[in-house]
Amino acid sequence: MFQVEEPQERTGSSSLLTPLWLIGGTQESAQLAEAIARANLPCIISVTTESARALYPDAACLQVRVGRFTCLEIEAFVQQQVVGVLDASHPYAVEISQSAIAVCQKLGIPYLRYERPVFKGVGTGWEQGAEKRIDGFESLLSGDYLQGQRVLLTIGYRPLHLFQSWQDKATLFARILPSAIALESALKAGFANDRLICLRPPISAALEAALWRQWNISVVVTKASGAPGGEDVKRTVAAELGIDLIAIDRPNIEYPQQTSDLSVALDFCRMLFG
Repeated sequence: MFQVEEPQERTGSSSLLTPLWLIGGTQESAQLAEAIARANLPCIISVTTESARALYPDAACLQVRVGRFTCLEIEAFVQQQVVGVLDASHPYAVEISQSAIAVCQKLGIPYLRYERPVFKGVGTGWEQGAEKRIDGFESLLSGDYLQGQRVLLTIGYRPLHLFQSWQDKATLFARILPSAIALESALKAGFANDRLICLRPPISAALEAALWRQWNISVVVTKASGAPGGEDVKRTVAAELGIDLIAIDRPNIEYPQQTSDLSVALDFCRMLFG
């Protein structure tokens, strides 16, 4: 269970209360925001792109902040503007989580991590069509997993620069979000236009299979981001088509408090306000 410092005194209007900070950008954060709005709890939601704003309900008690924080901005923001932090960021958004934890511990601000459940039922074998777990991109790229393969990368745009030196060792394709920054990053990493597809999840099994067949993919690289990230669909399609699926393990972060239960996360928010 979680711990919360002595809550501040409630006033007659939620708009007069110091809000909580929901670190968002995920499907789960949108679900939490809806529950927070129903409870009429004041909340500031942070996202990194303008397109993510549409995930959240239009409610008087919710504010959406678009943009990235620096470490100094996080400390000033937490110290001056929030009563607690609910971190529902993506499992691979390491920097924001680590910064928020450090600031909360320094200032004595309650923090809870909502961590989406890990996808279960992963195979450990190396037979064709099995899912393989790799402990990071360094381990993947230092091995020969991709050598001579037709590889589809479904890992987001940020790690694509790591694969630039592999453009002449494998035939690389990438699926990215339909955003200018994602496309620019992919092109800078050496991906040609005809090896990119811009799609926003969720993506059906039928569409996954059609895309993999169209490009004659032999290996798919994904993140172990759980069902919300389509990991279950990719695993099913990989098994059906006999294609190797390589999942990059989640970063290992020591969270002071965490849960995978949305109701527990909402209870944390309520306790912040008494």
